[in-house]
Amino acid sequence: MAKGKKIIVGVCVMEKKIIYFGDRVILDEPIDRWPICDCLIAFHSSGYPLEKAEAYAKLRKPFLVNELEPQHLLHDRRKVYECLEMYGIPVPRYAFVNRDKPYQDLEYFVEEEDFVEVHGQRFWKPFVEKPVHGDDHRIMIYYPSSAGGGMKELFRKVGNRSSEFHPEVRRVRREGSYIYEEFMPTGGTDVKVYTVGPEYAHAEARKSPVVDGVVMRNPDGKEVRYPVLLTPNEKQMAREVCIAFRQGVCGFDLLRCEGRSYVCDVNGWSFVKNSYKYYDDAACVLRKMFLDAKAPHLSTAIPPILPWKVNEPAQPEGLTRQGSGIIGSFGQAEELHCVIAIIRHGDRTPKQKVKLKVTEEKLLNIMLKYNGGRPRSETKLKTAVQLQDLLDATRILVPRTRPGPGSDSEAEDIEHAEKLRQVKAVLEEGGHFSGIYRKVQLKPLKWVKVVKGDVEEEHPIEALMVLKYGGVLTHAGRKQAEELGRYFRNNMYPGEGTGLLRLHSTYRHDLKIYSSDEGRVQMSAAAFAKGLLDLEGQLTPILVSLVSKDSSMLDGLDNASIEMEEAKARLNELITAGVKAVQDNGSLKKPWMVDGAGLPLNASDLLPTLVKLTKKVTEQVRLLAKDEDEKLAETTSYDVIPPYDQARALGKTHIDVDRIAAGLPCGSEGFLLMYARWRKLERDLYNERKDRYDITQIPDVYDSCKYDLLHNAHLNIDGLDELFKVAKLLADGVIPNEYGINPKQKLKIGSKIARRLLGKILIDLRNTREEAINVAELKSLSQSSTTSIKNVKEHSDHQPLTLIKNEESRRTSFTSEKSMDQDEDDDKEIKYRLDPKYANVRTPERHVRTRLYFTSESHIHSLMNVLRYCNLDESLQGEASLICDNALERLLRTKELDYMSYIVLRMFENTEVNLEDPKRYRLEMTFSRGADLSPLEKSDVEAASLHQEHTLPIMGPERLQEIGAYLTLDKMEEMVRPFAMPAEDFPPPTIPQGFSGYFKSAGVLERLVNLWPFHKHANGNAK
Repeated sequence: MAKGKKIIVGVCVMEKKIIYFGDRVILDEPIDRWPICDCLIAFHSSGYPLEKAEAYAKLRKPFLVNELEPQHLLHDRRKVYECLEMYGIPVPRYAFVNRDKPYQDLEYFVEEEDFVEVHGQRFWKPFVEKPVHGDDHRIMIYYPSSAGGGMKELFRKVGNRSSEFHPEVRRVRREGSYIYEEFMPTGGTDVKVYTVGPEYAHAEARKSPVVDGVVMRNPDGKEVRYPVLLTPNEKQMAREVCIAFRQGVCGFDLLRCEGRSYVCDVNGWSFVKNSYKYYDDAACVLRKMFLDAKAPHLSTAIPPILPWKVNEPAQPEGLTRQGSGIIGSFGQAEELHCVIAIIRHGDRTPKQKVKLKVTEEKLLNIMLKYNGGRPRSETKLKTAVQLQDLLDATRILVPRTRPGPGSDSEAEDIEHAEKLRQVKAVLEEGGHFSGIYRKVQLKPLKWVKVVKGDVEEEHPIEALMVLKYGGVLTHAGRKQAEELGRYFRNNMYPGEGTGLLRLHSTYRHDLKIYSSDEGRVQMSAAAFAKGLLDLEGQLTPILVSLVSKDSSMLDGLDNASIEMEEAKARLNELITAGVKAVQDNGSLKKPWMVDGAGLPLNASDLLPTLVKLTKKVTEQVRLLAKDEDEKLAETTSYDVIPPYDQARALGKTHIDVDRIAAGLPCGSEGFLLMYARWRKLERDLYNERKDRYDITQIPDVYDSCKYDLLHNAHLNIDGLDELFKVAKLLADGVIPNEYGINPKQKLKIGSKIARRLLGKILIDLRNTREEAINVAELKSLSQSSTTSIKNVKEHSDHQPLTLIKNEESRRTSFTSEKSMDQDEDDDKEIKYRLDPKYANVRTPERHVRTRLYFTSESHIHSLMNVLRYCNLDESLQGEASLICDNALERLLRTKELDYMSYIVLRMFENTEVNLEDPKRYRLEMTFSRGADLSPLEKSDVEAASLHQEHTLPIMGPERLQEIGAYLTLDKMEEMVRPFAMPAEDFPPPTIPQGFSGYFKSAGVLERLVNLWPFHKHANGNAK
């Protein structure tokens, strides 16, 4: 190139992108009349003549920022994925379905209720369906029936919407060719990566459209995005994408899932919006690219930064957070680092179970159909198809009329027919099926041998059918969970307030939500997340995107079943023998230490009253059911079930006014099932022939009473108020003592049930402390080691790929260390971070870990029992309880840990205390009794108002420690460790390929420098 001549850059794009060549020239003029340039920026958009631009480039041979031929690939998602795989870039698991014409049947494509199968490769819901054409942005996500089913449609932003949920859509599209791929749960955040040449990549996070489809916008109307740091492995992926598609300026979508990153779309030319720092960087990079291509002798002579930036002062940050820490009771500023909450699910319908022995051929054939034809194997029916088969058979088998009073029918036959009728009513309830609400177990009991031809086969002739139903989260439960999520957002994060949303969006909030396998618990978790993160829309997409199931940690009582049976037997003795004699011998100073603490002294006298009132209520419900049954007998239209908007019901937070006005029970329960519920309680509570009470039924009687007082008060059932008062007196004593009759037994049972959860909590706390210590050390290192950082930076300028390989070697040595963090989930998760160079945030290093565990009553009681009685263990003799005596007395008076009760542990760091001092990290423990107000409460104005909506308020948090008490993490570990699963018993950690661990010094130094060579001479103000 001639000395002194300017390099001409041509911008050949449609006018709506940027004006230079212009639409008239591009579309109408022949290429030999197009402007001549040395370097060309040209990229395809709607209506763009790509072939014409290719011909121009061939004629004039300019340097191309984005090569033109590969841009054809971007129109076909199949070719994009093939190209990505060719270069070894990770993509989600996928399969192509190619159709030559709409609705073409394909032998290799199979669709079932909860999966599709392509060429033998099965994709279980949730899965993603993408059109193969790159310009078709109607992408669908299909959800499993166990989460409520339905489909979410993603599309290009329209106003404030980027997706729409369609609860009624269950079948995939068949009018074209599609890619099916595994759904990747990303925690509700998408990452957009923007390359400018292979050595520069900028990344921004935004709220994923998968969650609720509402676009977050700033006051200027722009979508809210936050710049984030890429890991070394992700930087290499960005480089490979740039090279693979030969696109210098290229945007692509990155999914971060379970510690690994995947590319799911490549967009071609993309530029960051509203980031002046990025614009300056991109200008520097592009200028160097042009100089390298057309004037290499100038490339090293011209300063790598923009001339007007050389002496520019640092700009003050526009955002200031009010109260970045809290002032503790010790007069020192503290900063929150961790919030761990264990939360019980919200208000639910009573749990129910029907057992009956079946001999009908139709039912036995259904069992064989779904257990693979094995005569001695049990079957579990959960899917809609399976339950529909059972309903069809049951409808045929249920007698249309009941036998009259003078009938000769055997009592057993009548009972069997009634149970079949109940099964039918349960399956028809609400008109929808879902595995998270109803499940049927068929277990063969008797067999005969049948000769078929020359072969003798076994055939079942009797089976036990067990139908479990109920326990469904009510509209009140969803409302409670969502409200509690909002309360946490505004109150659990000092100095943040609604800033928690900003904290979360900027990757400075490390949030994980876990749930047990129960549907009511999962939906409580999803509703809570909706309130916590200010989401909108239905719960199903939120559940699938943000909630992880962990039944081994949050479900089941099997580990303590023997001890709980012993406790119940002892409890029965106490009640029938008289509690007063036992408690008179107890400690007056510490009443919680006696056997059966909390039981009413006249418990044995209350039992006959309980039975009498239960019979009274059951009889009234029977009359209501009789009226309903007579109306049903007049109709024969059992074949058609009215449509039921299940997803809408899942998100409903208000009462069904029409049902209440019609005098029907709240929810989808009819009078027949309501009567079945009460009749079972009446029969099981007291055996008249043996004159024996079953005290294990007391909690169920109380549960049904409370439910009907709250949700069915409009039915005006006489005697329900009195029954509730008696049942509550007994249940308040029985329920806590079912988890141990005295503190030592409570501790034993609690440690068995909550052992894994306790171990996970300790790991969460340790991880947080180690993370905070490393950040503090590295922050100090970065301030005192500017020279070292500069040296590493300059070294990286010349050997960027070597640096990444060195990261690999460090990763290898790191994984060989014996780490205390044996938590699989946390160790394989990359600690993603905000990019401090671009973010307008005062404390980009601030990081809060939140772990939310949603579970049932058993785990809340168990965890609380370990916390308050752990000092009774022989290894901790002489130690005071973690919970103060004042709180122990309040817990004794707290008879019930009701719906939405919770235990919260928050860890604070006092930065004024030495790093080695145990007092640098303080733990605060609080709990809430949940929604434990009585439905009969009239004096509470707020409760009375909420009662009109069939819900009750959630009590605020109460302290478990004295004001001024200082609980260190070391002390907590010492007291709880004997009852927690050891870290080494958790699954071993897996470190993703290319990840060295964020908190190793070399890893952080690598992040502190810029890998691209255009900043190595920049001064501090330009960084």
